[in-house]
Amino acid sequence: MVLWISNYIELLLEIVAVIFGVLYTVLMAKNKISCWIFGILGSLLSIYLFIEYAKLYAEALLSVFYVFAGIYGWIMWKKQEIITKVYQDTLQKNMLLILIGTVLSFGMYFILSSFFKEAQKPLIDSFTTIFSFIATYMMAKKRIENWLYWIAIDGVSVYLYYTRGLEIYALLMFAYTLIVIYGYFQWKKLTVESIE
Repeated sequence: MVLWISNYIELLLEIVAVIFGVLYTVLMAKNKISCWIFGILGSLLSIYLFIEYAKLYAEALLSVFYVFAGIYGWIMWKKQEIITKVYQDTLQKNMLLILIGTVLSFGMYFILSSFFKEAQKPLIDSFTTIFSFIATYMMAKKRIENWLYWIAIDGVSVYLYYTRGLEIYALLMFAYTLIVIYGYFQWKKLTVESIE
């Protein structure tokens, strides 16, 4: 009976977190500042789920980051006078971000595999976590390339979550993959300024 209740609570929390996550992503694609509220709420629920049920510690850390990134994103977007403006970084800057992200991902993998023996899929978990940090920062700074990073991250996350028994989160990641493609083209319609 206790196990059944625990499973029911996990499922319910996962569904609510998924609903908040979808609202966050759709509102982000539509360039609405209210997206950050749903991102924060969904992330708070995810922290608990990743630690208590899935044992995905890097993903839990990522969700903690999302809470603070949500607050930061809200503040940054609130400060902007023209919310319809987005920016594009140079190819060199993106290549540097990919290199830094790769190095940090292997560093996180080393830490997870050395100190958290029960950690599951630590290499994939590390890569999706580190690059999610990067893409979220880019999103808060209104960099259009964030959507391209998210396509790769969400695609890999479908596999990660499905193999850890988080089928609803896996489905969410699949939906995110489609939504972020939509988001990219929505942001392309806005004023895009190159950053030198």
